[in-house]
Amino acid sequence: MKRAPTLVDVATRAGVSYATVDRVVNGRGSVAEKSRASVLQAVADLGYIRNVAAANLAQRRIYRFCFIIPEGTNAFFDRVCDIVRAMHPSAGTDPVQLVIERVAAFDPAALAACLTALAERPFDGVALVGLSDAGVDDAIGALRDKGVAVLTMISDMPTPARDAYVGIDNVTAGRTAGALIVLSHGGRAGRVLPIVGALSARDHADRLSGLRETLAPTDLTFAPLIEGLDRHEVVEARLRAALAADRSITAIYSAGAGNAGLIRVVAEMSEAGRRPIVMIHELTPRSRAALEDGLIDVIIDQRPEDEVAGTLTLLRCLADRRPLPQLPQIVPAIYLRENLPAAVDPALLKGSAA
Repeated sequence: MKRAPTLVDVATRAGVSYATVDRVVNGRGSVAEKSRASVLQAVADLGYIRNVAAANLAQRRIYRFCFIIPEGTNAFFDRVCDIVRAMHPSAGTDPVQLVIERVAAFDPAALAACLTALAERPFDGVALVGLSDAGVDDAIGALRDKGVAVLTMISDMPTPARDAYVGIDNVTAGRTAGALIVLSHGGRAGRVLPIVGALSARDHADRLSGLRETLAPTDLTFAPLIEGLDRHEVVEARLRAALAADRSITAIYSAGAGNAGLIRVVAEMSEAGRRPIVMIHELTPRSRAALEDGLIDVIIDQRPEDEVAGTLTLLRCLADRRPLPQLPQIVPAIYLRENLPAAVDPALLKGSAA
């Protein structure tokens, strides 16, 4: 059996010292460009493959990753934080240090300021929920210029600045909601009221786009869009006003959060003996209870456990300068009252990203 090439073999082939090869292969210290080119050529010629585990052991490597999660009344993001805290993605000798930073939802200036501050700290990678804003793009670019990997999760960004995205296809999620609304109307005409947190959040904008695309060839029309900022009191007030102004609404699709306010309004309508079809996103304790009580009809959940695990996998690969693997597609789960899963304690997720 042919012996795998070693760093000594690479040094011999490149005509440089072992220490020089070690610095080039493991990204430590400065090396003259001519020597670096010789080492890289020798690596290619010999087919040398870096042993990441051994290198990390020798360097006593600690991976330092930061998750930037929106803060507010959105229970889904609290769920994401619980999942990150519960996961301890260490395998063997590769310890991982996870930090969570909370920033105000839909506040690009706060997100950009957080990213700028992280550039002064020793992180290997940062994961954030994407938000469309030039200042955020610039802050991400500054981080990457310092060698920090940046991934978007849950919501992508319309920019090549980030290294990768982990999450569902939100256009497809909106199309799915649209198809279910069409089915619920059975060929009848109707009027659909969409609710988003903000159109600056690409996941919300993409879901709305998918919904509109699916409903375009039908007899279903749209009521004016509500931007609720993921705040339940804002959603409640604006939804009450919309329903009072338009009695023909037959379906409500909430692409964001703030659903506690929506549920309060729908509960009153149910008591009065009439309510529209209601579809929302994310399985949380409140949305689960509303589905069980018959106040909403469908929950589309994006499997945040899979999103966090996939994000950690890609952050590790980027920190190790390895090619990114093709992650399994994250397919949204569609929950009705009849197929709700058992509630899962986040603590049970411990170690699942290893």
